[in-house]
Amino acid sequence: MKAMVIEKYGKHVPLVLKDRPMPVVGEYDVLVEIHAASLNPIDQKIKEGKLKLLLRYEMPLILGNDFSGVVVKTGGKVDQFKPGDEVYGRPRKNRIGTLAEYIAVHQDDISLKPTNLSFEEATSIPLVGLTVYQAFHDILKLQKGHKILIHAGSGGVGTFAIQLAKLMGAYVATTASEQGYALVKSLGADHIINYKRENFEQLLEGYDAVLDTLGGEVLNQSFQVLKPGGKIVSVSGLPNAAFAKEAGLGWFKTMLLSLVSRKLTAIEKKTQTHYHFLFMKPSGAQLREIKLLLEEKRLIPVIDRVVEFANAPQAMEYLESGRAKGKVIVSIKQR
Repeated sequence: MKAMVIEKYGKHVPLVLKDRPMPVVGEYDVLVEIHAASLNPIDQKIKEGKLKLLLRYEMPLILGNDFSGVVVKTGGKVDQFKPGDEVYGRPRKNRIGTLAEYIAVHQDDISLKPTNLSFEEATSIPLVGLTVYQAFHDILKLQKGHKILIHAGSGGVGTFAIQLAKLMGAYVATTASEQGYALVKSLGADHIINYKRENFEQLLEGYDAVLDTLGGEVLNQSFQVLKPGGKIVSVSGLPNAAFAKEAGLGWFKTMLLSLVSRKLTAIEKKTQTHYHFLFMKPSGAQLREIKLLLEEKRLIPVIDRVVEFANAPQAMEYLESGRAKGKVIVSIKQR
């Protein structure tokens, strides 16, 4: 099969189209012919080697973390899917590789595709949808009337997060540029902050929650907008000791992450707030919940552009530029 791979880690390492062996199908796996995949910031981080402490991969590595396609084969103990089913999903972190013509994935990690969406639209959802769903339901316990700040509202995670937060009855503030203003407004944002001209930490206070997708100084400043007891969920900040313990990373990595995140821990204590690093988990069950909301058109996919498989390297460069409004999609199965 054809697949986009990297031969080594590095910021400027290109994606290369190569022939790779067909995936091995386990007894609980389904083999999916991939029709479309989406690109996400985690692909960039993996490519640059920024997640080597948490994830170990062998080279050459096929990139890609979510997909949509058609089941072509099932393992002997699969009881949820059959050949011909149209599905979408996010494979487990040790089984990534959706920038390819085929993937073998555990049946628990996928769902039937929303019937009203194209393959390109459907593949825009799994990673960002599960990330936001788990942040809001499992960690933040977002409720009607809560106030939440969502950073980078016009990005892939942000566009989904604004919609789900409004659906859950929250008041939503978000950061965006002039180019993203109309988009985030159309998705329901209540308060839009132009991050190029305004400082969000000077304009907001008393918030229940923050969803951070940027990390760095933006994350540090985000503690200032929370009320005591408020929570921050970050997908771009530093993992801390609490995350290491929850993930079962062992004493050495727990100690190491405790050291590198000590500044965040100090801010957390000073502001009497709670910081959570989120490493999203695949879940077919949660994708089924999201599927219903998509079919009811209570959530909509937001796509910046769709590119052909051969142009995936250029699409990755575009994602890395930070200019994308919504998701960048790679069409793999030409129809």
